[in-house]
Amino acid sequence: MEFSGIDNMRLRTFLFWFLGFSVFIIIYKLNAIESDVEKLRFLKETLSLNKQQLQLTEHQLQLIEHLYQNKVGQGLPIIYAITPTYWRHVQKAELTRVSQTLALVPNIHWIVIEDSEERTELVTNLLNDSKVVYTHLNAKTPPFEKLQKKEERWTKHRGIEQRNAGLQWLRDNLELGRDKGIVYFMDDDNTYSVKLFHEISKVKRVGVWPVGLVGGLNAEAPIVSGGVVTGWKTGWRSNREFATDMAGFAINLNLILEKTNAGFSYKMEHGLLESEFLSYFTTKAELEALADGCTKVYVWHTRTETPTVKGTIPYLEV
Repeated sequence: MEFSGIDNMRLRTFLFWFLGFSVFIIIYKLNAIESDVEKLRFLKETLSLNKQQLQLTEHQLQLIEHLYQNKVGQGLPIIYAITPTYWRHVQKAELTRVSQTLALVPNIHWIVIEDSEERTELVTNLLNDSKVVYTHLNAKTPPFEKLQKKEERWTKHRGIEQRNAGLQWLRDNLELGRDKGIVYFMDDDNTYSVKLFHEISKVKRVGVWPVGLVGGLNAEAPIVSGGVVTGWKTGWRSNREFATDMAGFAINLNLILEKTNAGFSYKMEHGLLESEFLSYFTTKAELEALADGCTKVYVWHTRTETPTVKGTIPYLEV
């Protein structure tokens, strides 16, 4: 039996609309289920495994993941955690530590940006194994801006290209008024308590909290009086408008999408990246003092010791 050109067109149109309607019904059902998390997980994994047959786009898969997270996370806002990373011997170890913390956070979307010409197999495999909703990007730091071996860490900005790439992804893929969430800059060498993400979920506009083991102190912290941030306890230039570490604040997604010119720049003064960036969005008096009025430490500015590697085993990815 042969089909005419018109019949073939009708058949393709029918299949297109049938697949589209099927995806809509599945997503609707996924969003409607209220109690059975195992059913949700099964549906989510089934859709992911059959994404090619169902012609699902990456955006649709992310939507499905977020619907699943919202049910598991009891309607918490999505936290978009932007993490710059670069190759060194401890990269996989540090990303593993962070990923296993994030696996305990139901409302996370991890945006990992490699400082490289292309996305590497090491990071790709780690993200695939992480069981975390993620977006994997790459953005290369210009050679003249890279920190050289004998240079002090504070002499050059780090993570400029990567954080800006993460911000651009948010603006390219999310829509003001439709998508809700909170943006957090999450370095790959820090240590994070799961409690921190409960605090981030409370952010209305811009929230702040203490950061442990930074600035030569056991912790740096906002000074809070009557619920209002009035200053900063810090080991360096406490007169900064926002004397906080990158790990010490989070911003509502709406502000990121509204302020399209807000980003990081190599022209910013050294040591003032956070302060100059926050000035796009808020004033000190408007900050939300979280973590029990900025009295609890849920994130630590840690660094893994650089190992001495005298040889490698080629077939082991470490």
